[in-house]
Amino acid sequence: MDKQEFLRAVQSYFERAADAVELPDHVRTILSQPKNELIVHFPVVMDDGKVRLFKGYRIQHNNLLGPYKGGLRYHETVSLDDVKALAALMTWKCALMDIPFGGAKGGIKFNPRVHSEGEIRRITRRFTHALGSNIGPEYDIPAPDVGTSSREMVWMMDTYMNTVGHVEKNAMMRVVTGKTVTCGGSRGRDKATGQGVVHCIVEWARDHRFDLEGKTVIIQGFGNVGSHTAMILSRLGVSLIAVGDHTGYRYNEEGFNPHKLAEHVRQHGSIAGYEAGEEITREQFFQVKADIFVPAALENQIGVAEAQALRVRLIAEGANGPTTPEGERILLERGITILPDILANAGGVTVSYYEWVQNKRSEQWELEEVDARLEAAMKRNYRRVMDFARDRRVDPRVAAYGLALERLKTAYAERGIFP
Repeated sequence: MDKQEFLRAVQSYFERAADAVELPDHVRTILSQPKNELIVHFPVVMDDGKVRLFKGYRIQHNNLLGPYKGGLRYHETVSLDDVKALAALMTWKCALMDIPFGGAKGGIKFNPRVHSEGEIRRITRRFTHALGSNIGPEYDIPAPDVGTSSREMVWMMDTYMNTVGHVEKNAMMRVVTGKTVTCGGSRGRDKATGQGVVHCIVEWARDHRFDLEGKTVIIQGFGNVGSHTAMILSRLGVSLIAVGDHTGYRYNEEGFNPHKLAEHVRQHGSIAGYEAGEEITREQFFQVKADIFVPAALENQIGVAEAQALRVRLIAEGANGPTTPEGERILLERGITILPDILANAGGVTVSYYEWVQNKRSEQWELEEVDARLEAAMKRNYRRVMDFARDRRVDPRVAAYGLALERLKTAYAERGIFP
């Protein structure tokens, strides 16, 4: 599926949920399009002295409930439709989790793996400068996404702080979240998305009297989300038996050591070259029999063929939009439960909100407090989604979207349309 198909998929889920909650036509129209679409072109000097022009995006979907919020993606496939879809997902995610943020997304169309650290730093700083006042700590707050990390967020924060008035400089720290702890980040933010995925898996297992001890998981994508999900699940007795990323796939019947694999990825940038297990094809990966599948890579990974091949009981979407509508129909017909992205991977934006609050208050919370708040939020909203799905007789994705739209519908009804 191309990026336009991904956007249409997100819109189709939106339409189904809008029908389920009887969303007024004017609200449906407003939410069907982003408020602002920004495209910037900016030059950067490469290490060899040549100048290259880069294309960057920032889509601000909706800010009814609070400042725009969403990640920045560095990837060669970044496109306008891609970012529009992801920005809408952020709106639904924040509304579902009762976080006072709206939805946004951004990115730069390039492959960071072929650039030096110095080039990536200059690209990040120049992009931040190009965005200018289109971001801000009370207006639009970026965060990490695919291809970015706390390193890029610190560069972005520093660039922004040095472009505002001297007196206001230190009040700008919360312009981004996902920073290092040293530079104003929150404890627990690095594992927050994976931790949220695991909380949803644990709650589902409790609902179905499904003992996780001795069970197996396969994970697609072993970056921040996939690696932390695997490491946290391993402490619950769940064994990682198949894993894949952009370089290929591996299988190990006895289970991988997720900590060693994560360290290998940190050192080498991918699972390529990891000695344990055997190399398998993408097709073979989706045929591996396991209890749980966590897609934690890019969107549109589970189409018709993959949905027919999968032999799992539960899918917990660590990535945004990994399942196509056609794939989802097949999975639901086969009785495979899908914990949707805007619920399952919402731990990241939840702890990003905690980071923003800590910066705003000049506080630093202990890890135990962050973890306790996140666990309570994930469990509360998991239960809300499942209760909605049962009561309205819809699947969990429509339920999650529906709860988000109900909150937005209420806010529009109470506030009205200006003027």
